[in-house]
Amino acid sequence: MGEARVSNNIANIWVDIDYEKSLVYFKRVLKIALKRNVKDLTAGAYLNIGNAYYQNKQYKISLDNYEKSRKIFTVTKNTIGLTQSLQNIGLIYYRTGNLELAENYLLLAKARAQEYSLNNTIAMLNLTLSSIYMAKNNFPAASNCITEGLAFANLIGDEHRKKQFIYSLYELEKKQNNFKEALGYLKEVYIYDSLNYRRNLASNIGLVQQTFKQQQTQKENELTIQSQRNAKKLSLAIGIVAVLSFFVIFLLIKSNRRSKESNQQLQELNDEIITQKNKVDRINHQLEELIAERTKDLIIKNQKLSEYSSHLSHQIRGPVATLKGLMMLVEENMVQSNEIAPQIKKCVDDIDTKIMDINDALNDPTKKGLS
Repeated sequence: MGEARVSNNIANIWVDIDYEKSLVYFKRVLKIALKRNVKDLTAGAYLNIGNAYYQNKQYKISLDNYEKSRKIFTVTKNTIGLTQSLQNIGLIYYRTGNLELAENYLLLAKARAQEYSLNNTIAMLNLTLSSIYMAKNNFPAASNCITEGLAFANLIGDEHRKKQFIYSLYELEKKQNNFKEALGYLKEVYIYDSLNYRRNLASNIGLVQQTFKQQQTQKENELTIQSQRNAKKLSLAIGIVAVLSFFVIFLLIKSNRRSKESNQQLQELNDEIITQKNKVDRINHQLEELIAERTKDLIIKNQKLSEYSSHLSHQIRGPVATLKGLMMLVEENMVQSNEIAPQIKKCVDDIDTKIMDINDALNDPTKKGLS
């Protein structure tokens, strides 16, 4: 089962980058699951294979795999797996324009999720259902889904999901020609973007720690694969490094694309308000103030990021160099690992303290820099 777990982890890394490579590993998991007759693992493999085909917009093949996973999860009474299968089937029907079947499957998934208090799943389902009801011009039903979904997003503290529901409120009001209300919701989305950017600065520091953990996990996976597929060790290491690079580029492109789409929608909405409202000057003034405030925030945040880079280079490089020297002594058998454990712990504690200090400075809104 260790090979299945490792293959599944590697497939999940590739699924958003190269679906064909992810399929190779997911099918390997399926082969192991079928051979050992592990039903839940088999259903999960079909579900993941369906996800990979869905990413490539091969909806028919994806639907076949989702149906297989649904049938097995029904037999094993795996509620979470069954709910996910129903949700994914409904999403495919929505993407292919079959709104009636999409609504039916999503409502079945929602009933399962509500029965077992799967709050995050309920919020996601309400988001898709609201889009379906808006497409069918059933505005009261769409409003109910958004209101309920927003309540669950607040309950689980999912800020990203809250922003999505507020954006859905904007789309709902715009579709009903309530342009003033729509503009208000769109402004809320921009405020959420500003707040989330501030939080992401702190998250970037956490990402450094997470990267170290991911590197350790990657080494463990490589050791496991080396005992089973020694010939593929080098190509796997290169592949993982490439995935990390592509993933960063993908995030940057996706963020830039969303920003451009939001700006375009804002411009279209302003054009409609100009023809229907006489208060356009006041609204434009408010938007200019908001943009000026965000520009000021970005200048301060860029300054903090620059200082953070300098701190990271000068203050953490020393302990890291010490750690490398200690590890070199161990590798050359000059000392035993237990003899340098206190020095390693001191270096790690030193790095942790410096990162926490930088984190505190980055999260202090009263400071314009780290010093």
